[in-house]
Amino acid sequence: MGQNIKFMNVEYIGKVNKMWSRRARILSIGGVVTVLLLATILVQSPVPTKTVDEIIQDADEYLGQEVAVRGVVVDDSINNQTSQFIISGESYTLTIDFIDASVSNGLENNRTVYAEGVLRSEAGIYYLEASIIKTSCPSKYEEEATSDS
Repeated sequence: MGQNIKFMNVEYIGKVNKMWSRRARILSIGGVVTVLLLATILVQSPVPTKTVDEIIQDADEYLGQEVAVRGVVVDDSINNQTSQFIISGESYTLTIDFIDASVSNGLENNRTVYAEGVLRSEAGIYYLEASIIKTSCPSKYEEEATSDS
């Protein structure tokens, strides 16, 4: 089966082959796991989140690209028939088209929203063709204020 090795007057029979094969297996499994973890990190790097103002000020740079934006939903701008709403920043607003997006519960007026998608332009007006929309959770203080009123 294995070869006999004599070291310090002790004879090892066939243990060398098993030891190296086990060590080789452990190293190769560790290498594969390391490569998979690195690939996961590199492939799924998140898109950095921008503000509405940053997107609009450099709109030509982001046009046609995947962007992530955070803003506040403008009052009475949610239109479920056209699947659009408007978010605002400090100085600018941006229309969000959510017809093909997965939308989390809680899309309401004055709610902070995170939207991910491709920035588009039509007739000189920029809009985000969203693929993902996430809303902030309501604060426990908001619930208390509405129940006290």
